Amino acid sequence: MAEQECRYVLVTPVRDEVVTIGRTIAAVTRQTVQPREWVIVSDGSTDGTNEVVEQAIRKHRWMHLLALPERPSRDFSAVVVNTEAGVRALTCDEYDYIGLLDGDVEFQADYFETLIARFEANPRLGLAGGVVVDPGKPKSQLPRNRMDVPGAVQFFRRSCFDGLGGLLPIPEGGWDVITCAVARMNGSETELVTELIVDHLKPRNITQGGPVGRMWQLGVRDYAVGYSGLFELAKCLGRISETPLFVASLARWCGFCAAAIRRRPRVVPPHVVEFVRKEQRGRVWAALRSLGRENRTRRGEGAPTERPREDG
Repeated sequence: MAEQECRYVLVTPVRDEVVTIGRTIAAVTRQTVQPREWVIVSDGSTDGTNEVVEQAIRKHRWMHLLALPERPSRDFSAVVVNTEAGVRALTCDEYDYIGLLDGDVEFQADYFETLIARFEANPRLGLAGGVVVDPGKPKSQLPRNRMDVPGAVQFFRRSCFDGLGGLLPIPEGGWDVITCAVARMNGSETELVTELIVDHLKPRNITQGGPVGRMWQLGVRDYAVGYSGLFELAKCLGRISETPLFVASLARWCGFCAAAIRRRPRVVPPHVVEFVRKEQRGRVWAALRSLGRENRTRRGEGAPTERPREDG
């Protein structure tokens, strides 16, 4: 077990997470395979977050707190800036894996042991993580995209992480999507491990206001990371049933269109944008082929084949 404990390290950026950080700490400290080191980066927290972390540090010497001063302005790139600061603050250099973990998640006791076993079974796997489920969302409804891992739980083979050349701070968010894309560009496989369910202890993007505001911001984010308009439209149409019904999907589409009309500057390199769009085209064609096969199967199982309708 001592040898296994040296195999991974964690970095967690937090800001005013006093309500949730204790539960995240409990989830990590009860792991069947514990990390070699865990750096928690507090970005000017003033609500007692630091005190909760310091109390845990007294019991677990492999935990460290990096307390940063409060900054006057913030955007989504702060997560990347703070995470990079945490990576630089690591004192352990003897590890095979590195995990980026939010301070508002909770998961099962063998979470990291299961992830490491996944990497051991697949030498090409460079980045993996569980399914993050927001409060009130059904845990049985799994994402269709099984390649992109949420930034809240990204877990890397060290060689894959080092090969990224650093994380990309994107003011609108979406750095995690780009991280997955770059990992695949570099030849690594990425996997959303659907048997590992992670409880998100608060709604994502809660700083953006209510559900409509959060959906609008996600549309802006999708434009910022380089999604094509056609893919975004298909994505929004496929999510019409999300709460609030129709409005959430419309808000996301409007946020994307507003960013596109204003030609909002992108910080994502053009070659990465092209790679993202190439993957999206592949996903769309795969979905259309799957739909075609299902339609042919249904026609073959029924009475005489009917002529296809013009509207599909």
